[in-house]
Amino acid sequence: MPDIIEPEVVETVEEPAETAVVVETPAETVVVVETPAPAPVRAPRPGDRPIQTVGRRKEAIVRVRLVPGTGKIVCNGRELENYFPSKVHQQLIREPLITAEKAEAFDVIANLRGGGITGQAGALRLGIARALITNEPDDRPALKKAGFLTRDARVKESKKYGLKKARKAPQYSKR
Repeated sequence: MPDIIEPEVVETVEEPAETAVVVETPAETVVVVETPAPAPVRAPRPGDRPIQTVGRRKEAIVRVRLVPGTGKIVCNGRELENYFPSKVHQQLIREPLITAEKAEAFDVIANLRGGGITGQAGALRLGIARALITNEPDDRPALKKAGFLTRDARVKESKKYGLKKARKAPQYSKR
């Protein structure tokens, strides 16, 4: 059996950088690409552009603009009280602003299309909540816990042929 030759270990007192150059081979070259550091997230300023978001519920689609102001809500050019006469809908719409404690800090300008009154109110609430977290991400946990950031996915079921409505069958006559 041939003798096994063990490599000699030579201790050197050289700097580690010189040792790394000796060990480096062409197959192991490392290319260092400098990437710019991500831009720091800055706090929003009142002078910035208005925040624009979209909220949907049932057939209603609402485009919301959130601007610094006094707490006024305008829906299709009309005051909230004129567009939504029901106090239930008014309270539903104001809930995200109250939860985030910004009821007097922003004006809301909304463009509502499609659906009915309740669908538009729900869509407006979702749009306002999304705009608030765009402005201040720290409000997200409170709004999420209250359920304002969840899109209500329930929509009307389509009618089936042979039936009167989506599930209602025509009256059955035994004879």
